[in-house]
Amino acid sequence: MNKSWRNMLALPQFHPVAWGVIIGTFLARTGFFMTLPFLGIYLGKGKGIDPALVGAILAASLLAGTLSSFVGGALSDRYGRFPVMVTAMAAWSLVLIGFAFADDVWLFFLLSAMNGLCRSVFEPAARALLADVTPAERRTSAFNARYFAINVGGAIGPLAGLKLGAGSAYPILPFVSSAAIFFIYALVLVIFMFAFKQQVQEKSEAVPMKMMFRIVFTDRVFLYFLLGNVFVAGAYSHLDTTLSQYIGHDRIESYSFLFVINTLSVLVLQYPLAKLMKRYPPLTALKAGCLLFGLGLFGFGIFDHMAGLALAMVVFTIGEILCFVIGDVLIGDISPAHLRGAYYGASGFAFIGQSACAWIGGILLKLLGFDQGPLLFTILMLLAFAALPFFHQGQLLREQRILPEHAPGKKILAHKA
Repeated sequence: MNKSWRNMLALPQFHPVAWGVIIGTFLARTGFFMTLPFLGIYLGKGKGIDPALVGAILAASLLAGTLSSFVGGALSDRYGRFPVMVTAMAAWSLVLIGFAFADDVWLFFLLSAMNGLCRSVFEPAARALLADVTPAERRTSAFNARYFAINVGGAIGPLAGLKLGAGSAYPILPFVSSAAIFFIYALVLVIFMFAFKQQVQEKSEAVPMKMMFRIVFTDRVFLYFLLGNVFVAGAYSHLDTTLSQYIGHDRIESYSFLFVINTLSVLVLQYPLAKLMKRYPPLTALKAGCLLFGLGLFGFGIFDHMAGLALAMVVFTIGEILCFVIGDVLIGDISPAHLRGAYYGASGFAFIGQSACAWIGGILLKLLGFDQGPLLFTILMLLAFAALPFFHQGQLLREQRILPEHAPGKKILAHKA
């Protein structure tokens, strides 16, 4: 095998903890997608709960996750990444066991809220840990690997869940299997915690949580990123809300095919895009991703045939890759190491845009009807483009912040900082 092929096939040289996060992400997302996407079916078919109540139960997870996102990241700064991750993952496994055996509606509300809470506590800590142990020049590659793991888990999990009976009225085995995966991952994290204790900064007790909150939300670059990300998260939410209703109401096979296109596009395009976007500053990549999100949405409204819809999905997916991967890289770059968890946690507030835009899409469908696709998705495209001025202003501020740090007279390429 020649040298060029060996280089292509070689695994990236990440810290062992980074590989633990990436592989653990794959396992956790596989377990997550084995069960929780089918939760609505389980609650309606298996437990006979009213559809309106099912919707409210599912919404409790998103609400609890959004409201608690800052707390999870801040706790990982204060008490250490590993203790927070282990606690969240162990608790999450108990939540999944609870779903398998609960009967009362109030208990499902509690479990749904706990599901959102565990996820919002674990995710910022895991992303912060990945950034902690990865040098700045390799963070794009590390977060691309993590996102790749998420999508592979998202592809395998539902298939494994269906094989285990997740679509049935009583899917006890999938929930128990997912809980076992989460618990094993918690044990692996305990091993990593002791094995790499000296190499990972574990605590920052000198910074009270109130001060963390004040520091994070007075960082203007981060605030502009966060405001832009509200519209980005909103644009992404249309994939399984507005689009599912618009296409799925009479073309469910087409909608299912588009989901396959989305997954395949992520797996095929992610690494070439990562290599390309290393040449540009993160906020430039975010602006490009925002434009592509909007253009993809517009394509869903103007195309009727499958080839056009598939093209629109590819464009939409490129925007997804750029915004979500590069967004994580940007947070790692702009956040102080001792507050990185708080920054990643605070970024979860942007997902308010998911709830708001899903609601707006439903209202527009009701007002305009299913025969007004071009107008409907033009409006959604413009909402996605609303992120652009925030990302642009954040980029200007970041460049102003970087430039004074360089000595006068030196040639400065601020976008490479």
